Amino acid sequence: MDNQEKRIASIFGMDEVPEVGDETLTTYLHYIKENIDTTCEISGIEDFEWEEYYIIGPGSKREHEKLRKTRPSFMDTYKIIGFDDEPDEDYGIHINLRRISDRKKFTLPLADLEVTDKNNPSHQLLDDFSVWFVNWR
Repeated sequence: MDNQEKRIASIFGMDEVPEVGDETLTTYLHYIKENIDTTCEISGIEDFEWEEYYIIGPGSKREHEKLRKTRPSFMDTYKIIGFDDEPDEDYGIHINLRRISDRKKFTLPLADLEVTDKNNPSHQLLDDFSVWFVNWR
C-alpha cells in the first residue's frame, strides 16, 4: 500500500482500504467533519457535469458565463457552510457551500471539490476522499 492508501485505511481502523458503502461513507463523513479546516476555500477539481457541454463540447463561452450566475462552477471559490448528514453511494458526501463572489449557496458532491491552498492539510483530506470515492466503488 502507498501512503495515501494507508491514510485512508487508518480512517476505518483497517489494514486495507474498504469499499465505498453506506457505513463507510458515514464513517468518512464523521472523520471529515472532525478534521476539515472549515475556514478554507474550496473550488472544483474539474468542470462540473453541467459545464462539460460548454468547456469540452460545442457550447458557447458566452452561454456558460450567463449560466454561471445561477449555477455553481468549478471556476468559482466557495466557503464551507456544513455537510449533509445523509451520504449516498451514488454521489457520496454532499457539502453545503457559499460562493465567495456573490454569497449564493450550493450543495455539491465532496468528491468533485478540492481545497485551493495546497499547503492546507485539508487539501490532502479532500484529495484522499476523492481518490477513495472514485476508486473503491
